[in-house]
Amino acid sequence: MSTRRLFFALWPDDRQRDRLRDFISPIAKLVEGQHVYRGSWHVTTAFIGDFEEQLIPDLQTRAAEIQVEPFRTRFDRVEFWPRPKVASLVAATVPIELQQLVDSLNTVLAEFDVPVEDRTYRPHITVVRRARSFETQRLAQPALIEWSGFELVESMSQPGGVTYHPLKQ
Repeated sequence: MSTRRLFFALWPDDRQRDRLRDFISPIAKLVEGQHVYRGSWHVTTAFIGDFEEQLIPDLQTRAAEIQVEPFRTRFDRVEFWPRPKVASLVAATVPIELQQLVDSLNTVLAEFDVPVEDRTYRPHITVVRRARSFETQRLAQPALIEWSGFELVESMSQPGGVTYHPLKQ
């Protein structure tokens, strides 16, 4: 039985990545560690983990039934998270539409017997791995990003690190 490592995410387009870069760069360049390639920036909405490859089309079909109301996420600071040793761009609040999306995805995952995380959802974008500790930094101006959809993404380990590939439906 073949499996693939998956998660659902808000996947920024190039324009959104450029906007995020403009907000993140002044702070991120001050953080010591391994900077995440901006093409890998994303907001995880539901982690899946190893998933049977043969069930992926069924998962995609169920996920496609989820209606997403457009919403905005307001990222306002970069935080150091000690356990994974990462610097993350963090949103102060979770928009209702985003929480509804997370809840809907978790409901779908439960149908496939995927354990869902039992903790408060915190939207974030990891921008530096193996980061050195630092005090939380507020962005000079919050990054307001609009979303209207989500992607099923595959995480692939390679010699240079992890790469992410959205699986088109």
